[in-house]
Amino acid sequence: MAPDTKLDLSTVIDGLGHGVLIFSSDGRLIKDNLGARTFLGATDYNTIRDSGWEAAAVLFDTQKTDPDDMVHAVRDRALKSERPIRFHIFHSGEYIPCWASAIQTTDGEVATMITIDTPDWNATSVIIDKFREEMREAISSTQGHIDIINKTIKHNDPKGGVEGLSRRINGFTRLISVHMYRVDRLNNMLERLEKIRTGKIKHILKERRYKIKLGDFFEDFLEELDEIMLVDPETEARDHRSRIQTEIPDNLAILASGVYLTRILHDMLRNAIMYSMRGTPIRIVAIKQGTKAQIEMIDEGYGVRDKERERVFEEFKRARQPQIISEFGYGISLYLCKHEVEAMNGTMVFDSTENVGTTFTFTLPLWKDETDSSSSSSNSNKTKSNPTTT
Repeated sequence: MAPDTKLDLSTVIDGLGHGVLIFSSDGRLIKDNLGARTFLGATDYNTIRDSGWEAAAVLFDTQKTDPDDMVHAVRDRALKSERPIRFHIFHSGEYIPCWASAIQTTDGEVATMITIDTPDWNATSVIIDKFREEMREAISSTQGHIDIINKTIKHNDPKGGVEGLSRRINGFTRLISVHMYRVDRLNNMLERLEKIRTGKIKHILKERRYKIKLGDFFEDFLEELDEIMLVDPETEARDHRSRIQTEIPDNLAILASGVYLTRILHDMLRNAIMYSMRGTPIRIVAIKQGTKAQIEMIDEGYGVRDKERERVFEEFKRARQPQIISEFGYGISLYLCKHEVEAMNGTMVFDSTENVGTTFTFTLPLWKDETDSSSSSSNSNKTKSNPTTT
């Protein structure tokens, strides 16, 4: 056992990569660190140091209108919770993710600790760069194919017949379709990432959640698979729906957004299809677990190697197995899914064994009859026939 080492608290928290502000129960700022002082700047820091919690609340509530998002409400929830509470502040033109938690001092007082994350816009920059590249390639390639189609029509040999001309044009239009599909998908991912990084996702999902009966939802979900292009156009066309087996209780209902639940399931199903042998089953199972509904998607695919498990939920990271690299992908869909599930007050994890298969599991809150009527009244016109309406 290593010998006891005494560490100075100020030195420890100054070494953190996050800003830390600790307020006493009467609102005084009793501890802070270098990260917080750097983030706030001299003027804002001195104001909070002199005036305490009330000054911080005024600063952190900038551009907020929802009472539930005000830092006073966040602190109240944190003082009643055993876990940190996630929230956002607006500072210097950026939405900054933060945490609020209750901590007990040595003299028994309950203080409030605010942790300020260091903004990381790398994922946004990467996807914007990818979007630009995809757009440039799509525009250039599409224009090139259009030119070739026009020349083919203009100089077509009558002896070749209409059938030969049609085959050539179909080949060009298929290449155009691939580019358009990828640009559209990347654009959707950029939109989802923007909502996550700016903190808008919580507000959107709070407004769009309603009672979803999972039995009815999955019945419609499976029927609609025949009407959408689920996988990349260059992937060999197959009857994907025939591979899917579901075990969904009729009486299980959740409080969630049908739009986002559909997006999450599409992304998970796309991965399961692309990274498993065709013909192997993909099972979707839902069960009740306490106050949550647990949904599992189980495949018999290539699995994830142990040394790459940490990459699964990271943005723009893909496993390096040949079977996976050979499939087209951006490496961000599971990152988006995890954050969207968490924004609906759920969790997402996975278990995988290489060459055996993978199980992705996520939970969402169960519907309760006493759930705030505002959650359902605003969605009273939603029916099971339109879970993917945007």
